[in-house]
Amino acid sequence: MSGASTGNANAAASQASPLTPWLARLRANPLIPLLVAGAAVVAIVAALLMWASAPTYRVLFSNLTEADGGRIIAALEQQGVQYRFSEGGQALLVPGDQVHKLRLQLAEQGLPEGGNVGLDIMEKQAFGVSQFAEQVNFQRGLEGELARSIEALGPVERARVHLALAKPSVFIRDRQPAKGSVVLTLQPGRALGDAQVNAMVHLVASSVPELAPEDVTVVDQSGRLLSRETGPGHDLDGTRLRYTEEVERAYQQRIEKILEPILGRGNVRSQVTAQIDFSRREETEERYGPNQDGNSAAIRSKRINAVYEDPDGGASGIPGALSNTPPGEAASPINNDADGNGNEEDAPPQRVRQDDLINYELDRNITHTQHHQGSIQRLSVAVVLNYREKTGEDGTVQLAPLSDEELNRITDLTRHAMGFSAERGDGLEVVNSPFADLSEPFEERPWWQSPQWVDLALGLGRYLLVALAALLLYRLILRPLIQRYTATPAAAQPVTGGNVSAVVGDDEDDDPDPEEAVARRRRQRRKTLMYESNLQDLQDLARDDPAMVAMILRSWMNRNEPT
Repeated sequence: MSGASTGNANAAASQASPLTPWLARLRANPLIPLLVAGAAVVAIVAALLMWASAPTYRVLFSNLTEADGGRIIAALEQQGVQYRFSEGGQALLVPGDQVHKLRLQLAEQGLPEGGNVGLDIMEKQAFGVSQFAEQVNFQRGLEGELARSIEALGPVERARVHLALAKPSVFIRDRQPAKGSVVLTLQPGRALGDAQVNAMVHLVASSVPELAPEDVTVVDQSGRLLSRETGPGHDLDGTRLRYTEEVERAYQQRIEKILEPILGRGNVRSQVTAQIDFSRREETEERYGPNQDGNSAAIRSKRINAVYEDPDGGASGIPGALSNTPPGEAASPINNDADGNGNEEDAPPQRVRQDDLINYELDRNITHTQHHQGSIQRLSVAVVLNYREKTGEDGTVQLAPLSDEELNRITDLTRHAMGFSAERGDGLEVVNSPFADLSEPFEERPWWQSPQWVDLALGLGRYLLVALAALLLYRLILRPLIQRYTATPAAAQPVTGGNVSAVVGDDEDDDPDPEEAVARRRRQRRKTLMYESNLQDLQDLARDDPAMVAMILRSWMNRNEPT
């Protein structure tokens, strides 16, 4: 049975992994694991130090075109600057302490150039280019120039302009007006106001022939429509709301400014609500007044029709020289005067018929009135006054309400300050009430919450983490290996004919120098370990290659035979 078990053990040993001898040799010599562990610890500590001292990367440029990105990377590699790409390759990252310096240096080199092509494309026209290609290049150049102008605005990072130029035609129904659209990429955390969007719309509309402002659309990178829609139902915009807020704020400041010197700062609160009329109206009025006195009225036209009748019949007969002869001399009034006064009482009177038609000017008054937008229709003002502080008889400060006389005086001042108008329907309410103490005590931020100290603590924390990791590696890996390598053996190897532990114990008791005994035991342990290692190697060699071992033994035996 012992032979069978020995054979099975040898077969199992022969089928073992080829790393078994190497592992056995590694266990026999503890210096090799110590060196390997030390090298691993040094590599880990070096990697942690490199991680701790690595700079923080920040964005240099984002959303670069491929051409600009290649030029910028070439410039960075030429200067020896490390760079990275963000997730997705949308941004180029460089060390944070070099961002501003690199931007200035690259700007000096004209980088990034941008993807917008201006009217300089017209300078590169090929000879014999068609009219269609020339028109397309002109449109591209105009779009690029507008994009460059829009990118000059502070909140805008990038801009693209698309134009559909007008198509003229001799027929009115076939004419197509120009239209335009603008796509904006805003700076992070920036926004455009309505006034800025309107300015951008008018900039594009004024630069393109036959382009109306209402035909320009502005969209941001999130797909939000920034341009205001025009037409019925879209008259209310942010501009009118801001105007209303400014009017209310102006009245509020006017009221508080006149009451604070009386009551003290913080003792007056006012709120103003203004109803603004933004309707656009024009009126034309024409009035006609009654006729005035004829002496003072203006005469437009006058017609007089008079008919005279002669009782003698007047001139008669056939027209001619005889009938046109003037009458002879009149009779002497002495002979014909009956009463001696020369009155012709016997002469028959002449009959006259006269018709007068007079047209007078009418009093006409034409008035054309154009009402301005933004007129105030009604004001509603609410004012709250705090109690006044008074010193009591016991010397304590107490809050007391204002008297009726003071309230009336303050109400009158408020009416004059706001321009109160009863015809307009203004409302005013003044209330005297104690204020609640809502003020919070100011707490100074501790020094350790300052951003500078936080950054310093984060930097030191990295190095402390590296030191802690190095200490743990030393305590958990290096120190056990060193102790195992330099520790005193608890018992020596077995020796023929006696107990090794007893012998060692006797040596320790007999040896007057303990250090020499320890050194001797270390040397003995090394020799024993080396012997065991060599013996294990020979056993492995005999098991793996018995023919080689037999040949070596035969050569030894032949060497010892006498010749």
